[in-house]
Amino acid sequence: MDGADARPAGRSQIRRLELGGVQGVVTRCRDFTARALDAWGWTATAYEPDLERVEDVLLLVSEVVTNACLHAGGPEELVLRHRAGVLRAEVRDPSPVVPARRPRAPSLPGGHGLMVLDRLAERWGSVPEGTGKVVWLEVSLPSGPPDGARR
Repeated sequence: MDGADARPAGRSQIRRLELGGVQGVVTRCRDFTARALDAWGWTATAYEPDLERVEDVLLLVSEVVTNACLHAGGPEELVLRHRAGVLRAEVRDPSPVVPARRPRAPSLPGGHGLMVLDRLAERWGSVPEGTGKVVWLEVSLPSGPPDGARR
């Protein structure tokens, strides 16, 4: 499922970050995401579950970008789409290989990125694009849209 039909109606805001290489890219993507979430009102709340969700989003973006660095030749672009309190993050990379969890003992370091996606993202997946793919994830604020509108 690509999740396109699961997104709510309404005005969409999009931010794109072109990427190249792997040096410092995770920090760059986290900072880019944090600025976007702030601009979209996700951090202007005293509601603790919303603030925790912002931290979840930053961790999720870090995990997807790290996976692209480790397993897919590095990310080429990060796209953030915001609509009615739902954020969709997309990381494009040059590898056509679909993310798959490999058997691994939970006590061993590393290899837990997809478990984090399973736990914290409401939905996630990947779609082919060109000769590579886009890995995407979706999350929403627990309190709903920042402007108070209901979905």
